[in-house]
Amino acid sequence: MNGFATGDFFVAVAVSAAAVLALILVTWFVGRALGRFNVIDVAWGLGFVLVAWVTFALSSGHGDDTRRLVVALLVTVGAGRLAVYIGWRSRGKGEDPRYAEMLEGHADPARRALGIYLTQAVAIWFVSLSVQVAMFETSEPGVLFVIGVVVWAIGFAFESIGDWQLARFRGDPANQGAVMDRGLWHFTRHPNYFGDATMWWGIWLIAAQQWQGLVTVLSPALMTWTLTRKTGTPTLEKGMAERRPGYRDYVERTSSFFPLPPKRRPA
Repeated sequence: MNGFATGDFFVAVAVSAAAVLALILVTWFVGRALGRFNVIDVAWGLGFVLVAWVTFALSSGHGDDTRRLVVALLVTVGAGRLAVYIGWRSRGKGEDPRYAEMLEGHADPARRALGIYLTQAVAIWFVSLSVQVAMFETSEPGVLFVIGVVVWAIGFAFESIGDWQLARFRGDPANQGAVMDRGLWHFTRHPNYFGDATMWWGIWLIAAQQWQGLVTVLSPALMTWTLTRKTGTPTLEKGMAERRPGYRDYVERTSSFFPLPPKRRPA
């Protein structure tokens, strides 16, 4: 294999976009039928898995087989775990307060939700560009490939362990209304968000061995920005200080995103 199959790559990009759009539209119909639109949170992870395997199939005979398989498996494990976890976490519950707030006051909530869904479809496709490019890269995996896998593994550990620790904390009635500041949450207020972003930087490093992958740097950057500045941290922490005593103190001493030792309070 020589070069980069540009024409076949663009075909795969278009097919992936169509596949994500179909998934999101089906999810919207499901949400409308259920009367709650937070089902998109499950489809979010599934969308990345779908893109990975669609481009894996379409890149057959074009990209390096080791890279193709590893990237597909990493995305499946990472994004698939997130989808399963969110589905488990939201079982038996009603609408997520975030979506309830976004849809409040609209004459046609379903139409408003469709706009939100389509925005997320575009985000899934854009963030996964590193995945799509990596599938078509022909060079043999090198140092960046190994570093990328290690970075991804660090991110996966932070996200999965952070979610597990939070689930255990919330499952204990004695912690009702308390602030979770144990385990990984002792070093960052959002170990799951840090882990999620880190996994995507790992995927980008795997793709960055060729210039085609290097230029997709905006894909993990968008995910990081979304988690830290848009719908992640700001939305989750909104009003948290009023609902949970001690949260303001937790914010003052604990890093918002990157894991760091807590700040020492003056004696």
